[in-house]
Amino acid sequence: MTGGWVTSDAPTKAELTACVQCGLCLPVCPTFRLTGDEAASPRGRLTAMSAIAAGVAPLDEVFEDMMSFCLQCRACEAACPSLVPFGRAMEGARVEVAAQRPSPGRRGRAWLLGPGGLGNRRRMDLATLLAGLAQRLRAPRWMPGRLAAGLRGLRPLPLRAPSTRGLIEPPNGPEIGTAALLAGCVMDPWFAGVHQASITLLRQAGFRVEVPVDQTCCGALAAHDGAADAARTMAETNAEVFAGYSLIVTDSAGCGAHLKEYAHWASGTGDWQGRVRDITEMVAEAIADGRLPTLPATGQPVAMQDPCHLRHAQRIVEQPRAVVRAAGYQPVEIDPLAMCCGAAGVYSLLRPDTSAKLGKQKADQISVTDARVVASANPGCEMQLRSHLGAGYRVAHPVELYAEAIGVY
Repeated sequence: MTGGWVTSDAPTKAELTACVQCGLCLPVCPTFRLTGDEAASPRGRLTAMSAIAAGVAPLDEVFEDMMSFCLQCRACEAACPSLVPFGRAMEGARVEVAAQRPSPGRRGRAWLLGPGGLGNRRRMDLATLLAGLAQRLRAPRWMPGRLAAGLRGLRPLPLRAPSTRGLIEPPNGPEIGTAALLAGCVMDPWFAGVHQASITLLRQAGFRVEVPVDQTCCGALAAHDGAADAARTMAETNAEVFAGYSLIVTDSAGCGAHLKEYAHWASGTGDWQGRVRDITEMVAEAIADGRLPTLPATGQPVAMQDPCHLRHAQRIVEQPRAVVRAAGYQPVEIDPLAMCCGAAGVYSLLRPDTSAKLGKQKADQISVTDARVVASANPGCEMQLRSHLGAGYRVAHPVELYAEAIGVY
């Protein structure tokens, strides 16, 4: 096929023509900084998309490679004076790649990232059991290198996965509202401590906490990989489950960024952006108005790693620092540009070499500081950092550090 889009999710003319080719995105793009190649920049990728849309270039393996090399970190959006919605355009381009260049591997990933994989609680429980067993075997030599590296980045897993779904907890004091928590796909079984800290702090701040039982994976990874049908199915499910809640809280940066953009993926979600809040926003707000305490400063340094979908997509920067500061710690800045750590969903599996380079860069930025504790508000980033930092470092969510410090976790 030569040129042209074939799906309704394709990048729109308005999205593509918003770019004025100024180049301010280049210094903040991780893949451009690694290669110096215009084709590995946001501007170059948008130019390629425009050529496909105009029918002057084929959607071939070259275009597919250009799109798959992108981390979708969205740092370019924060730097763009024209407010180009690059993340949305990239998702649309990958939907087109999936539609026009189908393959068994891509279809397999669509299943894995969709309702039958990440969205299936029983299969996630089985995956947790297998990963927990593999951890106990200490990643034997026969295990593929990518999986062994992934196990190193995971927290110690239980053989029987816990679940918060169906939980309803009253506030510890006068009730000021109800907060519905997104359980997520990996957060519930693999990062139970983050959920525990989030629920405890929300209750301490005056919220009744509910975790709807019929919810599913947010669909972010499916959307990022071009699996539009899977992403839409999961978004529609969650839109229905959370329809009655005015406040939806997430403790995973990637999930929060995707939920705030559900208007594209599900019907009846036009007001979702204002209803979805990251847990660091909630806790920082409660600290500021006195519903949660502020501890005396200890001076202990904590390195602040900014997940891309918290800082660049949601523009949440100060709140994680306010939470860490209120716990008595001293936030340490490691990267003024907040470059991607290289995790990027399934990117570390599809582009392991590039992912490893970026992971090492981030680990090096941390290792030159005095901090041996790192605050990160996204599960993928946490796993990436842990696998590259090695022994002697602790990586935790900001709300975990705060909940521990005030003695409620």
